[in-house]
Amino acid sequence: MVGLIVRFIVSALVLLFTGYIIPGFEIVGFINALLAAVAIAVIGYLIEQVLGRRVAPQSRGIVGFLSAAAVIWAIQFIIPAVRVTIVGALLASLVIGIVDAFVPTELR
Repeated sequence: MVGLIVRFIVSALVLLFTGYIIPGFEIVGFINALLAAVAIAVIGYLIEQVLGRRVAPQSRGIVGFLSAAAVIWAIQFIIPAVRVTIVGALLASLVIGIVDAFVPTELR
């Protein structure tokens, strides 16, 4: 349970950081970033369940990147304090992927 809380807090901080450096991606406040992190996790999980093992291992990276960008773009309709353009979602997905590679948001 503690690992899950830490993961959402780190994800929210990454979203706030990304909002500061990426044009076209704006998120206001830590609570909204935390809600966005939860929404991204839930929607991402649902997408993963739908796609499942049907995605080839060679294309899993691009599918993950595009689905993350789609989820980031879609959260603006769920969380009112989030504003995202298509380009902003693509850039945010790239930055979040890079940051996640160096600062994993999952306790192993």
